[in-house]
Amino acid sequence: MNRVPRMVLFGAAAAMLLASCAAVDDAARSDGARLSKLPPVVSPADNPTTPDKVALGAKLWIDPRLSGSGKTACTACHVRDKGWTDGLVLSQRDNGDANTRHTPTMYNVGYSTLFYWDGRAPTLEAQVLAAWRVQISADPAKAVATIAAVPGYASEFQKVFGGPPSPDTVVKALAAYLRAKVSGPSPWDRYEMGDKTAVSADAQAGFQVFMGKGRCAVCHTPPVYSDFNFHNIGLEAGKAKPDPGRGAISKKPEEDRSFKTPTLRSVAISGPYFHDGSRRTLEDAVRYMAGGGGNDPGKSAMLVDAKLTDAEIRQVVAFLTALTSTEPYRAPTLP
Repeated sequence: MNRVPRMVLFGAAAAMLLASCAAVDDAARSDGARLSKLPPVVSPADNPTTPDKVALGAKLWIDPRLSGSGKTACTACHVRDKGWTDGLVLSQRDNGDANTRHTPTMYNVGYSTLFYWDGRAPTLEAQVLAAWRVQISADPAKAVATIAAVPGYASEFQKVFGGPPSPDTVVKALAAYLRAKVSGPSPWDRYEMGDKTAVSADAQAGFQVFMGKGRCAVCHTPPVYSDFNFHNIGLEAGKAKPDPGRGAISKKPEEDRSFKTPTLRSVAISGPYFHDGSRRTLEDAVRYMAGGGGNDPGKSAMLVDAKLTDAEIRQVVAFLTALTSTEPYRAPTLP
């Protein structure tokens, strides 16, 4: 297991960024109005988040003109109603090639410090650029030329960046938009803020199992419900060609077949589950983890059989369902 720094900052500097960071997102809401324990996301110094930049990124996010074919937008694989995933075991790229890993959620990516299931991208901007080139098969220079020819985009880029579109500024606008993709209030957030009618008794009991007997919070740490570290949970055991995961990037044998812990916010709508999409339902995924995972000699020592009862499994599922974000989504109008 590899421990990495976290971007979850609670100090005064983070608080000062609250108003500007993700002040405008899909639902045109401000982080200051969000009722949850999630802290503000901190932007890098070379790409500060502004409402206008987020609004520009929101348009680029849904614009197929950025892709190689001109037909595939970023949102093709990241759909709001599916927890910003695509609901597929494995998706296809714009050029028709199949992906080898399940599409991860874009919720709360701004809290991470390494990106992709194996952590190969060191920044969100690097991840965006790689996905632009590979997932939607774009030549960034050609795509930018297309975007620059659209008068509405030309004026927005001038306003936000002080110049015409470029590969760098397209990436920065998209990254700013993704940092704004912080989970909105869930029933569990409302419960924690004092509304004791917001969730069921099973969800309340499930939280106690999650934090205690189930040992789930060892890796899925509140309030983001991830530790952003890499763990081998045994899913590659027995496969003819095991996915090396983080080990291929770090070159550390102890990280072979390890993958990043996903956030559990909105997990109930983002199936199928795990990096290989191998578990169809949330209950299947909970049973797998609660049972100690697969039989891999390199499996994380933190993953053990918690010996949960069927009732406790259902309670954990009820709790996780209560983490579903309820903010609306309004797609912007393209120029």
